[in-house]
Amino acid sequence: MSHITAPGHPPAHPSTSIPRRWWVLVLLCLAQFMVILDVTVVNVALPVIADQLHLERAGMTWVVTAYTLCFGALMLLGGRLADVLGRRRVFLAGLAAFTLASLASGLATDATLLIGARAAQGVGAALLSPAALSIVTTTFHGPDRNRALGVWAAIGGAGAAIGVLLGGLFTAGPGWEWVFFINVPVGVLVAIALPLLLPGGPSQQPGRVAVPSALVATGGVATLIYGLVRAGDAGWGDLGTLLALAAGLLLLAVFAGIERAVTTPLVRWTLLARRPVVAGNLVMLAASGLLLATFFLSSQYLQHILGLSPLRTGLLFLPVAVVIGLGTHLGVRVIGRFGGRPAAAAGFALAATGALLLTQLPAEGNPALTLLPGFAISGLGLGAVFVTATTTAMAHVDPSEAGTTSGLINTGHELGATLGIAFVSTLAASSLAGAGISGFGTAFTGAAIIAAVMAVVVAWLVPAGRPPATDGPVFVH
Repeated sequence: MSHITAPGHPPAHPSTSIPRRWWVLVLLCLAQFMVILDVTVVNVALPVIADQLHLERAGMTWVVTAYTLCFGALMLLGGRLADVLGRRRVFLAGLAAFTLASLASGLATDATLLIGARAAQGVGAALLSPAALSIVTTTFHGPDRNRALGVWAAIGGAGAAIGVLLGGLFTAGPGWEWVFFINVPVGVLVAIALPLLLPGGPSQQPGRVAVPSALVATGGVATLIYGLVRAGDAGWGDLGTLLALAAGLLLLAVFAGIERAVTTPLVRWTLLARRPVVAGNLVMLAASGLLLATFFLSSQYLQHILGLSPLRTGLLFLPVAVVIGLGTHLGVRVIGRFGGRPAAAAGFALAATGALLLTQLPAEGNPALTLLPGFAISGLGLGAVFVTATTTAMAHVDPSEAGTTSGLINTGHELGATLGIAFVSTLAASSLAGAGISGFGTAFTGAAIIAAVMAVVVAWLVPAGRPPATDGPVFVH
């Protein structure tokens, strides 16, 4: 049975006593860490995987794309299912799918099996991630919610950086299979421990999922992501790229028409019209695009220009992961005292500064002196931006729509990451093809411009003021 508590008072349910609810957060963050890790961990191991499984170039691309495509396309549906079927139930179903798919990925003996297992990982992640975030936002309230979302944001930002490190460690050590096998014991641990700490219960919003809306939305987002991925490989002028992007936008327009006609929409229009939701999703889109673009360019520069091994590349990403965590901590403090607007503006300004430093990367030199300072400054700023995006979007969210809102902001994260990499891939195309260093400077200049523009935009778009001391009734199930 759901429990409701008066505003300003902690929930009475024992699962939300201070020690227990923070352990719940630890378990949810472990699961989310696996999901974020698998966005980048494969990139470092991919050359070895391709060699051992005899992957063609298209196969290599789909090992990465199959995961991000299914993950990004299905998160809106996953969030809605969490609202209708129950958050814990959907989380555990997604966790089971993700864990089993990780095992299958490590055991894969050819390209078809690996790509299929990666797609299944994406399906599991799309159920797991929005359900986990909705549990966080309905279990914590007031200042504790900001702290919990700060931890969540740190996992999102630092997890991608640590993925590069672990990819190098496993590839150089026990083998690429452990890039996937490492998820299995973590998944089993969370699956056993979470039900003991977070009892189940009925859904917060009895009803059904609008199947036509869900299918069209999934197809639209999937096609859009495919078009963005293709743009990174074939360019924005490629006919296939343009057709995929146009088809994705058309399907999303059809989705909007269906939503207006049905009585139980996948996403209520009043939710999409709320300024905090719009602001939080735009901030997440830009922040994830800038961060993953910086990861991509830095990894390419270190390995293909400076000739560093995957392991040394991963080790250089470790300080950035620490700095991102520091940025989220500082972001929580700024948000709690001054609000999300100054935290986002300052964060994007730091990201622009870091990107400007990275425009001066030389063709040779010590990366700890040439790359790491700008990389770290960007990571510090974007860490604060990530926590701003989440706290802004989830502010005042009704518990019955926490899963849907979580699905929206997670979809923004994946779309932003894909768009960011596609954008800088085009700008850095000459350098990625081996023709000098100038392309990296052009790409980082583009990133700096976007970050600077966002610093101005968020100073108007993000709602002013500190988050309220309480977020109204707290529902826990």
